[in-house]
Amino acid sequence: MSIGNSPEDERPFEDVSDDSRPSVGRALQQARIAAGLSVGDVSTATRVRIAIVHAIEADDFAPCGGDVYARGHIRTLAKAVHLDPAPLIAQYDAEHGGRPAPTPAAPLFEAERIRPERRGPNWTAAMVAAIVVVIGFVGFTMVKGGDEGGTTDVAGGGEPSESPSATPKSKKPVAPEPEPSDSAIAAAPQDKVTVKVSAADGRSWISAKDHNGRLLFDGLLKQGESKTFQDSSKVNLVLGDAGAIDLYVNGKKIEDDWQPGAVERLTYTKGDPQAG
Repeated sequence: MSIGNSPEDERPFEDVSDDSRPSVGRALQQARIAAGLSVGDVSTATRVRIAIVHAIEADDFAPCGGDVYARGHIRTLAKAVHLDPAPLIAQYDAEHGGRPAPTPAAPLFEAERIRPERRGPNWTAAMVAAIVVVIGFVGFTMVKGGDEGGTTDVAGGGEPSESPSATPKSKKPVAPEPEPSDSAIAAAPQDKVTVKVSAADGRSWISAKDHNGRLLFDGLLKQGESKTFQDSSKVNLVLGDAGAIDLYVNGKKIEDDWQPGAVERLTYTKGDPQAG
């Protein structure tokens, strides 16, 4: 059973404006009614809350939380009611001062691809070197003991007396087993903050900025897609639908009970996930 007004209960209001083109919200409402969908049907299909759907259809974009989310909701709702989202987003930008051009994130990912992989200590070489040292020490001890045991004393022309030679026996020390190193299993460099955003349970509009406020990404992440962001000190995130997102910070998954459709603004640093 869907929640919200049914298309039969909604009647289009009379357009009294001079411009024959309907507003963004009006166009979405007309397309939804023509598709035979209620507000609850659209909310269920897009995971956009019913209150936000009502507000957008009334051309009130304040509940969206900003232009980034407004564009994302317009695109999501347009696809749900079988409209081309591009003209609606262009109309929204024209009516709300335009959209800032995003800074391309290609240099960041190029730097990430060429970064040399950090490796742990070579414990095999260390053990071989230790064994060689032990064998050399044992051989030296045996040779020295043999030289000392071969000397004899002659007194008064008698028969030489043999002196017992004690060949020292040394046990071969056991080389210590190497303990696993944190750097050998670490998934992210320690001198940077690395954030991976994965749309595991649905699609979500996301925005990411570095510590200088430079825009790294601004767009819709489809289900199954993921993005990785990296900065020297801090990454700022905005999740349009946090309930659909799996978040990994510095190689560790962030366990948070985010609800579907919830908008989350997050900041992560090199010390996280101790603090979010």
